Amino acid sequence: MAKFQVPTREEVSENNQAIFDSLKKSLGFVPNLYAYFAKNDTALADYLNLQNRKSTLKAKEREVINLVTSQYNGCRYCQSAHTVLGKMNGFTDEQIIEIRKGAASFDAKIDALAQFTLSVVANNGKASEEAKDSFLAAGYTEANLIDVVIVIGDKIISNYIHNLTGFEIDFPIASELETATV
Repeated sequence: MAKFQVPTREEVSENNQAIFDSLKKSLGFVPNLYAYFAKNDTALADYLNLQNRKSTLKAKEREVINLVTSQYNGCRYCQSAHTVLGKMNGFTDEQIIEIRKGAASFDAKIDALAQFTLSVVANNGKASEEAKDSFLAAGYTEANLIDVVIVIGDKIISNYIHNLTGFEIDFPIASELETATV
C-alpha cells in the first residue's frame, strides 16, 4: 500500500517555500493539504488563487458548499477543516452537522443553498429542478449558481487529493456522519 507523505518546507521549491512562509504568517501554520499541493511546483499557487478568487457568495455561504461537498465525497480532512471554518463563520456545532447532511432548518436561504449543493454533487451537476427552483426562489442568482459550481469544483479537488493520499489530518477531527443523499 502506497504511503503518502506531506513535504516539509525544505523539500519543496523556492516558490512554494515562499508560499509556506506567507501561509505560516497569515494562518499560524501550513495546513497539510496545502503542503501536499507543494509537491507540485505550480499546484499550490494555482489552488490558492482558485480559493481566493472574488465571489458573489459570502464566506459563510462558501462554507455551506464546502461542508456539504466534503461530506458527500467522504473527505475527513475537509470535513474537519471546514467544521473549524464553519464555526469561525458563525455556525454552531449542531448547525454544521445539519449542513453536512445537506439541510439547514435554521435558515431558509442557507437551506436552499445546502439542498442545491447536495443535489449538484450527488447528481454530477444535474441538480433536480426542485433544487434549482428553490435555490433561485431563495434569492440566489445565476451568477451565484456559477460561483456555487466553482466552489464545488475547488472542494472536489481537495477532497480527491486527501481521499487518494490519506495524509494526516491537522485539524480537530469532525464527527463521523453518514453521507447525505438526495
